[in-house]
Amino acid sequence: MLWLAAYIGSVLAINYAFSLAPHLDLVWSCWAGLIFILRDMVQVRYGHWSLAAMLAATVLSFLLADPFVATASVTAFAVSELIDWGVFTVTRRPLRDRLWISAALSVPVDTALFFGMLGIWDPAVWAASLASKLVGVSAVWMLMRARSARPATA
Repeated sequence: MLWLAAYIGSVLAINYAFSLAPHLDLVWSCWAGLIFILRDMVQVRYGHWSLAAMLAATVLSFLLADPFVATASVTAFAVSELIDWGVFTVTRRPLRDRLWISAALSVPVDTALFFGMLGIWDPAVWAASLASKLVGVSAVWMLMRARSARPATA
């Protein structure tokens, strides 16, 4: 239940925060990278019921955020989350690899749809958003890899 609450809560909070303080887009982009990981952890725990969590987070986000931001966010979120879900579902690699591969494919789509719909074409904003999300996912991947490489202690 913790992953589910963290996932839906983070989606709601980030959309609300972006509506209140869009000038902090880099901060929110870093946080957004975590959402992709949280969604994957919800799928690990609840399987395909993660789609219901995605739908709930999408609807609640649309209701709570600024309508202009919400439309861009919901569109980008829905498309990228479905890509993430599909890749995560089909790929049979270790969890850490599935987290990274699914994010590597869905994060660029999320960034392009969101900023494109908002009319933000500044390459620096796009690059910072992509980098912050992928760095976050990569950091989790490296931590999980290092953890699995440690010898088991008896």
